[in-house]
Amino acid sequence: MPTQRDLLIPTLGPCAFESPLKAKGRTFADESIRVRVKRHIKEGTSEADAVSFEEAGPRQQLFFDPAQTTAAFVTCGGLSPGLNNVIRSGFLELTHNYGVRRVLGIRNGYAGLNPDSGLEPTFMTERLVRNIHHLGGTVLGSSRGAQEPAVMVDFIEAREIDILFCIGGDGTQRGAHGIREEIERRGLAKSVVGIPKTIDNDVPFVEISFGYVTALEVASEVLRGAHVEAVGAPNGVGLVKLMGRAAGFIAAGAAIASQEANFVLVPEVPFPLEGEGGFLEILERRILTRGHAVIVVAEGAGQHLFDRDDAERDASGNVRFEDIGVFLRDRIKRHFSERKLELNMKYIDPSYAIRSVPANAWDRILTDRMARAAVHAAMAGKTDAMVGYWNQEIVYVPISTAVAETKRMSLESDLWNAVLATTRQPDWR
Repeated sequence: MPTQRDLLIPTLGPCAFESPLKAKGRTFADESIRVRVKRHIKEGTSEADAVSFEEAGPRQQLFFDPAQTTAAFVTCGGLSPGLNNVIRSGFLELTHNYGVRRVLGIRNGYAGLNPDSGLEPTFMTERLVRNIHHLGGTVLGSSRGAQEPAVMVDFIEAREIDILFCIGGDGTQRGAHGIREEIERRGLAKSVVGIPKTIDNDVPFVEISFGYVTALEVASEVLRGAHVEAVGAPNGVGLVKLMGRAAGFIAAGAAIASQEANFVLVPEVPFPLEGEGGFLEILERRILTRGHAVIVVAEGAGQHLFDRDDAERDASGNVRFEDIGVFLRDRIKRHFSERKLELNMKYIDPSYAIRSVPANAWDRILTDRMARAAVHAAMAGKTDAMVGYWNQEIVYVPISTAVAETKRMSLESDLWNAVLATTRQPDWR
């Protein structure tokens, strides 16, 4: 639980410019109104219970003079539905509403902030962003991997960038925090604002990340297909691997949305594989009694089943996981073969198809709100801040506080209890 001090948003200094939004009749955020961290509190609220976030929204006074400001967007990490929507809405808020004349697009993630990449920023125009909200992916390109903060800040200084919007997951936000620390060390008046992105829904202080609901829609259709395949053959099993390295939100949500899953295996629950009450024994019992089963497994589930001493990592610093989907496919086949039981297995891995589609209506709304809130923060001189979504409100969270925590699915939550209720699988906690 963060303290109130942990939730203070750094600012670059006094705001000397009146917002052009005033002439447009916009309502400005009241900074005395805040959003509680704790949704539910008991009578006799203590000071700890009153810890709150700064509410997002436009400010009446600005730190940056819009006519003299250069902003830039960078998209990092894996794809997620809604990236282009964030870019478009942020660009339009900057140019149409604030009057910022120069907006750059950094190409291929943080690599584009390193001159060694040879990638020059794209000068963004209305023509460039006009129809990108209909597309999946990101028009700026993306990449994984860190760059030296000093090198990136050299680039930012050379291109006279005043505001950098960093769109990505926890690794991206750590990178944004590193950039801000280097900017502060040099005494520069430049803003860094993060916009959280992950279909895994595992960024702290973001109840629902953009792209997550779109991913659920696509994944739930895949589960319906797996169910059709399973019931269409004797002793049919549909095994579907979904994204979710450290958190099982997609697997759990898709299972509830489709109502077709019989087993949901997630990173938060180290389920037993063998023996009485283990997964294989329970699966066999279901096949013998019901004739079919649909299994959903998150990519980070079951890593305790592998005997490995090394910790190989990818370019983003994430531990490379063993392929639990292929492991379960082969282990289930062997289990049924050893017992001389017929099995018709269909293994489906739709991971990249799920994350590369255009955003649905909900995610289009959420990306628009987050992008515009990020612009409001930056123009008012807030920095080292990430846009959050808390208690159905858009808020500002210090990046340093966000990256200090991890978000996992609570096994006491309504979400996981709904999984247990719909699947009737054992509670292996």
